[in-house]
Amino acid sequence: MKKLRFLVSLTTSKNDYQLEQAATAQDAARRLGATLEILYADNDAITQSTQILKAIQAAPELRPHAIVFEPVGATSLPQVARTAVGAGISWAVLNREAEYLRELRKTSRVPIFSVSSDHKEIGKIQGQQFAAMLPRGGSILYIQGPSENSAAKDRTEGMHSALPGKIQVIALRGQWTEESAYKSISSWLRLNLARKGGIDLIGAQNDAMAIGARKSFEELIHKEEREQWLRLPYTGVDGLPKTGQAWVRTGTLKATVVVPANAGQAISMIAEAIKTGSVVPERSYTTASSFPLLETLAR
Repeated sequence: MKKLRFLVSLTTSKNDYQLEQAATAQDAARRLGATLEILYADNDAITQSTQILKAIQAAPELRPHAIVFEPVGATSLPQVARTAVGAGISWAVLNREAEYLRELRKTSRVPIFSVSSDHKEIGKIQGQQFAAMLPRGGSILYIQGPSENSAAKDRTEGMHSALPGKIQVIALRGQWTEESAYKSISSWLRLNLARKGGIDLIGAQNDAMAIGARKSFEELIHKEEREQWLRLPYTGVDGLPKTGQAWVRTGTLKATVVVPANAGQAISMIAEAIKTGSVVPERSYTTASSFPLLETLAR
């Protein structure tokens, strides 16, 4: 089999899950003896589309055989996808539903598919965690991902579907990074209403933002107020062994949702399809889980 060239486009280098995506891609490429280039879009959809188009338009001997990418913006770059597939390049979308894939699969022989976590299920698990930790009800300060991001929307919907009516949610926005949540919480704290408390739990749609929120509270000047915020349970999503799960074990976070990284899986699926001529399913899903178990949280 020819030596394959892969391009992996990720959203940011300032997020532990994206770094884990890169690591799984590197492991898969190394195992396959493939060439791999990893690009980060700095959370900018225009940057991402420009980077990918530049790779597609490169000389044939430099052009990737396959592009695996996790979208930044509201869309999964349908026009860029058509350009790539038109050039005979395989196309895999991570952690996002992309309706145009079915159309492209009808007219192309290269592997075209998505590998995603079920973000509504992730949100549902987090909602169940909230319910287990607040059996008598209460209020949650909930840090969501970008408003235009479908994963953030689905996680929010899933969370609300599992949340008892006696639990209230105050929502803030972040950009999937620790820094963005730190700034969001800092801005919120400057409001007079924020100082009145009434919050029973801090939840974030990923672990990085949960840690950013905690760091913002750690910098409060008044000791009593600072300790009050830091005594609350903090939860996130991603649950990587060296970050999210480790933070739960040390008590920095109370809980997380384990979401397996899938960039390496997508690379392996493409390589196998090219080698054997097999057809890759249009959509594949990874399975998320609560860490610790919901029963443990309820106790």
